[in-house]
Amino acid sequence: MKKNIHPDYRPVVFRDRGAGFAFLTRSTAASDRTVEWEDGNTYPVVDVDVSSASHPFYTGKSRVLDSTGAVEKFNRRYARGRG
Repeated sequence: MKKNIHPDYRPVVFRDRGAGFAFLTRSTAASDRTVEWEDGNTYPVVDVDVSSASHPFYTGKSRVLDSTGAVEKFNRRYARGRG
């Protein structure tokens, strides 16, 4: 394997702010922000929109993430009863 061509593989915290859930794992994901973890060390942190703590498949709860009105736009465009 060639040296110095691969991204740095290091501990990174992934945080789901909506669910209040975070976990520490190893990754090549880069981030300028850091967070102090439970062990007292500081790690890069990557904020994610969905994790196993908030995804409907894992939680069994349905949640609408439509903030742009795409569902309503779709329903208006393809409304039943048209012609």
